[in-house]
Amino acid sequence: MLIGLISDTHDNLPQIEKAINYLNTAGTQLVLHAGDYCAPFTIAKFKTLNCKLIGVFGNNDGDHELLKKRFNETQNCEVHGRFTQVDIGGYKIALLHGDESELLFALIYSQSFNSIVHGHSHNKNIEQRGNTLIINPGELCGYLTGKSTLAILDTEENEAQIIEL
Repeated sequence: MLIGLISDTHDNLPQIEKAINYLNTAGTQLVLHAGDYCAPFTIAKFKTLNCKLIGVFGNNDGDHELLKKRFNETQNCEVHGRFTQVDIGGYKIALLHGDESELLFALIYSQSFNSIVHGHSHNKNIEQRGNTLIINPGELCGYLTGKSTLAILDTEENEAQIIEL
Protein backbone atom coordinates (compact mmCIF):
# COMPACT_ATOMS: atom_id res chain seq x y z
CA MET A 1 0.00 0.00 0.00
CA LEU A 2 1.18 3.52 -0.78
CA ILE A 3 0.70 5.92 2.11
CA GLY A 4 1.23 9.67 1.89
CA LEU A 5 2.94 11.22 4.90
CA ILE A 6 2.67 14.92 5.73
CA SER A 7 3.37 17.14 8.70
CA ASP A 8 3.61 20.77 9.70
CA THR A 9 1.23 22.31 7.18
CA HIS A 10 0.94 25.48 9.33
CA ASP A 11 -2.03 27.02 7.47
CA ASN A 12 -0.21 27.09 4.11
CA LEU A 13 -3.25 26.51 1.88
CA PRO A 14 -1.43 26.65 -1.50
CA GLN A 15 1.05 23.97 -0.35
CA ILE A 16 -1.78 21.83 1.06
CA GLU A 17 -3.47 22.00 -2.35
CA LYS A 18 -0.22 21.04 -4.13
CA ALA A 19 0.25 18.12 -1.74
CA ILE A 20 -3.29 16.87 -2.27
CA ASN A 21 -2.88 17.06 -6.04
CA TYR A 22 0.39 15.15 -5.82
CA LEU A 23 -1.01 12.51 -3.46
CA ASN A 24 -4.11 11.98 -5.61
CA THR A 25 -1.99 11.64 -8.75
CA ALA A 26 0.46 9.26 -7.02
CA GLY A 27 -2.38 6.89 -6.15
CA THR A 28 -1.91 6.93 -2.40
CA GLN A 29 -4.49 4.84 -0.58
CA LEU A 30 -4.12 6.56 2.80
CA VAL A 31 -2.60 9.80 4.11
CA LEU A 32 -1.15 10.24 7.59
CA HIS A 33 -0.72 13.76 8.99
CA ALA A 34 1.68 14.18 11.93
CA GLY A 35 0.13 17.41 13.19
CA ASP A 36 0.50 21.17 13.20
CA TYR A 37 -2.38 22.00 10.89
CA CYS A 38 -2.69 25.12 13.11
CA ALA A 39 -6.09 26.67 12.27
CA PRO A 40 -9.31 24.68 11.78
CA PHE A 41 -10.03 26.29 8.38
CA THR A 42 -7.26 24.19 6.81
CA ILE A 43 -9.13 20.92 7.32
CA ALA A 44 -11.72 21.66 4.61
CA LYS A 45 -8.92 21.49 2.00
CA PHE A 46 -8.48 17.78 2.70
CA LYS A 47 -12.00 17.00 1.41
CA THR A 48 -10.52 16.68 -2.07
CA LEU A 49 -8.23 13.79 -1.12
CA ASN A 50 -9.13 10.60 -2.99
CA CYS A 51 -8.43 8.56 0.14
CA LYS A 52 -8.77 8.67 3.90
CA LEU A 53 -6.64 10.98 6.06
CA ILE A 54 -5.72 10.04 9.64
CA GLY A 55 -4.07 12.71 11.75
CA VAL A 56 -2.83 13.59 15.21
CA PHE A 57 -2.44 16.94 16.93
CA GLY A 58 0.81 18.87 17.04
CA ASN A 59 2.10 21.42 19.53
CA ASN A 60 0.98 24.40 17.40
CA ASP A 61 -2.58 23.27 16.83
CA GLY A 62 -4.86 25.83 18.38
CA ASP A 63 -8.50 25.07 19.12
CA HIS A 64 -8.59 21.27 19.42
CA GLU A 65 -12.37 21.17 19.81
CA LEU A 66 -12.95 23.19 16.65
CA LEU A 67 -10.33 21.14 14.79
CA LYS A 68 -12.18 17.95 15.87
CA LYS A 69 -15.45 19.46 14.66
CA ARG A 70 -13.94 20.29 11.26
CA PHE A 71 -12.52 16.77 10.98
CA ASN A 72 -15.95 15.32 11.81
CA GLU A 73 -17.47 17.45 9.05
CA THR A 74 -15.02 16.00 6.53
CA GLN A 75 -16.04 12.42 5.77
CA ASN A 76 -12.66 11.14 4.69
CA CYS A 77 -10.73 12.58 7.67
CA GLU A 78 -10.24 11.59 11.28
CA VAL A 79 -8.08 13.04 14.03
CA HIS A 80 -6.78 11.38 17.15
CA GLY A 81 -5.11 12.97 20.16
CA ARG A 82 -1.34 13.26 20.28
CA PHE A 83 -0.67 9.65 19.22
CA THR A 84 -2.32 6.86 17.29
CA GLN A 85 -1.46 3.46 15.86
CA VAL A 86 -2.44 2.37 12.37
CA ASP A 87 -2.43 -1.29 11.36
CA ILE A 88 -2.43 -1.99 7.62
CA GLY A 89 -2.75 -5.75 7.25
CA GLY A 90 -0.22 -6.38 10.01
CA TYR A 91 2.08 -3.49 9.06
CA LYS A 92 2.10 -1.36 12.21
CA ILE A 93 2.62 2.40 12.07
CA ALA A 94 2.99 4.76 15.03
CA LEU A 95 1.86 8.32 14.28
CA LEU A 96 2.74 11.27 16.52
CA HIS A 97 3.88 14.84 16.15
CA GLY A 98 7.28 14.26 17.76
CA ASP A 99 7.59 17.17 20.17
CA GLU A 100 7.34 14.75 23.09
CA SER A 101 10.85 13.39 22.59
CA GLU A 102 10.66 10.83 25.41
CA LEU A 103 7.61 9.25 23.77
CA LEU A 104 9.26 9.31 20.34
CA PHE A 105 12.43 7.63 21.63
CA ALA A 106 10.44 5.07 23.65
CA LEU A 107 8.53 4.10 20.50
CA ILE A 108 11.74 3.83 18.50
CA TYR A 109 13.49 1.70 21.08
CA SER A 110 10.46 -0.53 21.62
CA GLN A 111 10.86 -1.96 18.11
CA SER A 112 7.09 -2.58 18.24
CA PHE A 113 6.32 -0.83 14.95
CA ASN A 114 7.29 -1.35 11.35
CA SER A 115 7.44 2.41 10.96
CA ILE A 116 7.13 5.55 13.06
CA VAL A 117 5.91 8.74 11.41
CA HIS A 118 6.55 12.08 13.11
CA GLY A 119 7.17 15.72 12.34
CA HIS A 120 7.80 18.74 14.59
CA SER A 121 11.45 19.46 13.70
CA HIS A 122 10.54 20.49 10.12
CA ASN A 123 13.60 18.47 9.00
CA LYS A 124 12.96 15.66 6.55
CA ASN A 125 14.58 12.38 7.47
CA ILE A 126 14.26 8.66 6.82
CA GLU A 127 16.30 6.19 8.82
CA GLN A 128 16.18 2.54 9.75
CA ARG A 129 16.75 1.59 13.39
CA GLY A 130 16.62 -2.12 13.91
CA ASN A 131 13.32 -3.30 12.46
CA THR A 132 11.74 0.16 12.52
CA LEU A 133 11.66 2.67 9.69
CA ILE A 134 11.54 6.20 11.16
CA ILE A 135 10.13 8.86 8.86
CA ASN A 136 9.89 12.60 9.25
CA PRO A 137 8.35 13.91 6.01
CA GLY A 138 9.64 17.41 6.74
CA GLU A 139 7.53 20.53 6.58
CA LEU A 140 4.78 20.82 4.03
CA CYS A 141 4.52 24.55 4.72
CA GLY A 142 8.14 25.25 3.71
CA TYR A 143 8.44 28.12 6.19
CA LEU A 144 11.61 27.16 8.07
CA THR A 145 13.66 25.24 5.53
CA GLY A 146 12.37 26.89 2.37
CA LYS A 147 11.44 23.45 1.03
CA SER A 148 7.94 22.02 0.99
CA THR A 149 8.19 18.25 1.41
CA LEU A 150 6.11 15.16 2.04
CA ALA A 151 6.90 11.46 1.98
CA ILE A 152 5.49 8.35 0.37
CA LEU A 153 5.65 5.07 2.30
CA ASP A 154 5.39 1.76 0.47
CA THR A 155 4.32 -0.75 3.12
CA GLU A 156 4.96 -3.78 0.89
CA GLU A 157 8.60 -2.79 0.34
CA ASN A 158 9.00 -1.12 3.77
CA GLU A 159 10.57 1.86 2.01
CA ALA A 160 9.88 5.57 2.00
CA GLN A 161 10.97 8.48 -0.13
CA ILE A 162 10.89 12.22 0.39
CA ILE A 163 9.14 14.28 -2.28
CA GLU A 164 9.86 17.98 -2.69
CA LEU A 165 6.92 19.94 -4.07
